[in-house]
Amino acid sequence: MIHDLRVTVLVENTARRAGLLGEHGLAFWIETGASRVLFDTGQGLTLRGNAARLQIDLAAADAIALSHGHYDHTGGLMQSLEVNRHAQLFLHPQAMVSRYSGRSGQAREIGLAIETQQALRQQPQRIIWTTQPTEIAPGLFATGEIPRHTDFEDTGGDFFLDAACCDRDPILDDQALYADTDDGVVVVLGCAHAGMVNTLDYVRTLTQRPIRAVVGGAHLVNASQHRLTRTIDSLREMKIQMIAPAHCTGPRATAALWTAFPDQIADCSVGTQWVFEAR
Repeated sequence: MIHDLRVTVLVENTARRAGLLGEHGLAFWIETGASRVLFDTGQGLTLRGNAARLQIDLAAADAIALSHGHYDHTGGLMQSLEVNRHAQLFLHPQAMVSRYSGRSGQAREIGLAIETQQALRQQPQRIIWTTQPTEIAPGLFATGEIPRHTDFEDTGGDFFLDAACCDRDPILDDQALYADTDDGVVVVLGCAHAGMVNTLDYVRTLTQRPIRAVVGGAHLVNASQHRLTRTIDSLREMKIQMIAPAHCTGPRATAALWTAFPDQIADCSVGTQWVFEAR
């Protein structure tokens, strides 16, 4: 159990403080006592600048973890590996596959950059594959592959494994991070392509503990009203103390969450920091 957990937003679509920049992407800096973890890296356009402004040293990371292999979560990985030569890298094997978006009838590459894949293959000693729940720092875990049991959640968009957009991408590499604290489990999402509810249910199964807080992307940007309603009903049943939607959650879903949970919702823009301490 972690008694002092600190989570800082390094990259997100929005920035509300002077000197910080937003981009379509996500990255978190997570501190657990003596350990420091970089979770996702955004597109790579704002990561280093925001980190410097927030006085966060990327070279000090003990581990780098990826939620999945999309460009807006992995674009800053190469520069992170260049400034940090010792951190181990935690990712699912499927994060390395080619990915495409079929939006508007045209294929668009959205996967991990080829040059980054090549660099990773040259450093196999740094990689730890996370198909199963994996401890990446004392008390901080990656879920690995997440079971999908709900009948109202899907990957959240038109994602494919081929440029012809015929082979749908189940995004099996999607994973979240979680840490058990004194008041319950804190969950950090990347995009929750496995489904926000599926993810939280899996973490509850793994920990046998209540969810204290969930922060990050929920990929509800394209969600139907039915999915939004079922998601909100499930979150209400979980009695989560804090919900901080970000990035791919989308404005409509974020507004619905704010309306449903006015006392639990928190901002998740660049520079936001939460400290989960023992009471």
